Amino acid sequence: MPPADPYYVLVYVAQYASDAGNGDNAFNDVDQCLRALEELDSLLLQESIVDPEASVNSMKGKIGTALNTLERLLQTVPSDVLNQGKEIADAYRVPEEGFKPEELESLI
Repeated sequence: MPPADPYYVLVYVAQYASDAGNGDNAFNDVDQCLRALEELDSLLLQESIVDPEASVNSMKGKIGTALNTLERLLQTVPSDVLNQGKEIADAYRVPEEGFKPEELESLI
């Protein structure tokens, strides 16, 4: 399974939160997280050449912003949906002996 675009993953997570009544906060967190990731990307591509020391501090700040907004976003998702997603992710990460990928459908 190819990795998903972070934008779509975040939007899907925000949609789950929205369905639970937390949409405004969730979509604001998505916007803030994506903005931080875009700014980090820009720093990685451009500013690190000009001033490596300043860029490292800026990059750390952008990573911190992205992680904080992801944490807030995950807190808006209903726990049953979050637990289901964790089960699926865990199954991909550490498959049990005899585990068949098609068994993931039963988790969804």
